[in-house]
Amino acid sequence: MCGIWALFGSDECLSVQCMSAMKIAHRGPDAFRFENVNGFTNCCFGFHRLAIVDQLYGMQPLRIKKFPYLWLCYNGEIYNHCRLKEQFQFDYQTKVDGEILLHLYQRFGIEGMASLLDGVFAFVLLDTANRKLFLGRDTYGVRPMFKLLTENGFLAVCSEAKGLTQVSHSMPSQAKIVPFPPGHFEVFHLKPSGKVESVQLDRFHCCTDEPQHAAYASVQTLRSDFDLETVKSNIRILFESAVQKRLMAHRRIGCLLSGGLDSSLVAAMLVKLAKQEELRYPVQTFAIGAEDSPDLLAARKVAAYIGSEHHEVNFSPEEGIKVVEEVIFHLESYDITTVRASVGMYLVSKYIREKTDSVVIFSGEGSDELTQGYIYFHQAPSPQAAAEDSVRLMKELYMFDVLRADRTTAAHGLELRVPFLDHRFSAYYLSLPEELRVPKDGVEKFLLRESFRGTNLIPDEILWRRKEAFSDGVMSVKKSWYSSLQDHIESEVNDNLLVKDSHRFPFNPPRTKEAYFYRQIFEKHFPGRADWISHYWMPKWIEATDPSARTLAIYKPDKDE
Repeated sequence: MCGIWALFGSDECLSVQCMSAMKIAHRGPDAFRFENVNGFTNCCFGFHRLAIVDQLYGMQPLRIKKFPYLWLCYNGEIYNHCRLKEQFQFDYQTKVDGEILLHLYQRFGIEGMASLLDGVFAFVLLDTANRKLFLGRDTYGVRPMFKLLTENGFLAVCSEAKGLTQVSHSMPSQAKIVPFPPGHFEVFHLKPSGKVESVQLDRFHCCTDEPQHAAYASVQTLRSDFDLETVKSNIRILFESAVQKRLMAHRRIGCLLSGGLDSSLVAAMLVKLAKQEELRYPVQTFAIGAEDSPDLLAARKVAAYIGSEHHEVNFSPEEGIKVVEEVIFHLESYDITTVRASVGMYLVSKYIREKTDSVVIFSGEGSDELTQGYIYFHQAPSPQAAAEDSVRLMKELYMFDVLRADRTTAAHGLELRVPFLDHRFSAYYLSLPEELRVPKDGVEKFLLRESFRGTNLIPDEILWRRKEAFSDGVMSVKKSWYSSLQDHIESEVNDNLLVKDSHRFPFNPPRTKEAYFYRQIFEKHFPGRADWISHYWMPKWIEATDPSARTLAIYKPDKDE
């Protein structure tokens, strides 16, 4: 996890540039560099480093003697860099995985480079010899990147939108800060004046693409028929491979563990592989909740079963409400479920940073979207409709769950790794027949659960544990996080205020007091930036103004209010 910032074609003063770059300092607490490009007018990079691989030579912008005209600033991990280095016999200067981008670009060009990468990344690559500039982002947008491009040739890029708000003050009013689209690369021509011109924007990966290149070869050849036993075997093989490749780190590895299916599978596989790799430390797992919360109790059982070094973080409603504004600032979002579900992740990340030495943090994000895990999928009118909505959710991850996971961990200088969003694993899962992927016998994620039946990777009671709404699972059995939030917001926002001020927010107007409460805080920090998200996350196939599973008739919490 790092923070990247770049500016092209601007005569902003140095103090404004540095101030803007420092707004994302939390993403890289280990080192900072600010550098102008020699011989090029108004081109500069800012980089905040979280040192994970090659702590000695990993500073950026990265340059190597073999290609002195290439400048690279990137945030990410390229999991197949060793394989590509060996396959193409590249001569490395550093141990940094990102160096592979320079060699691939020189050999295959930008499109060939991007299509060969197996990992998560956001990059800015400057080719001064050809006066070309390139931006790119991974398939699901696991690593964030925003851009600001004006008609008069000014371009600014940053890992988080907040790093662009200051430089945009002197820009024309029509200039917008927008998220760079996942799975795309963009080509710019760098004019002699230092101004830039976009000449090409192309997709190189989609979530449904089947990777074809040898770089994606698995630990064994996968059979492509859809015999159920073969499918389950392939799922296990690909999932293990997804976790295995993400062990790449020179810093301590830990895992978030809610006690639900997804995080339990990730944690269990991580512990299993870490033992095989003979890591010099035990894997730490982290759970957050009230003392009697269902999540905390389930996570405790999983940790004891897999033998992790387990940490529990107590979480009261008062502590959660106190950090809501901080959370919204880091999220740069007012989406209801994103804010609501981020509070616990933000607090547990704070604990990890302050109380432990784990830096690389695994998580179960992406599984609900990929494997149709949300409870509303029980309402899908057909397997085809369910499959189409799964793809929609995957394409929108960068605005919601992936955004939440990135910002809450990055806020405390941690690096997130999400095996369920491994490109090969997800592409295979989405290629399976639609009828195999739907909920079955009243159980969501049936195929995923069935794939690990009998493996003893996690306890059976966890493997078949029902889907909990976050607002129920993380808080006390006596009162949910959802209810505690509603009580607080009820005292802050009255009906008259909601109706009276509805005209203030014509884009994505808030329809509930909670939505209004979050929007007010967002506008305080980012006025007029509501279009950073296109819409609220809501369940499909029902009329809903609230995203909580609690609002669905088919959801029955195990406890009373």
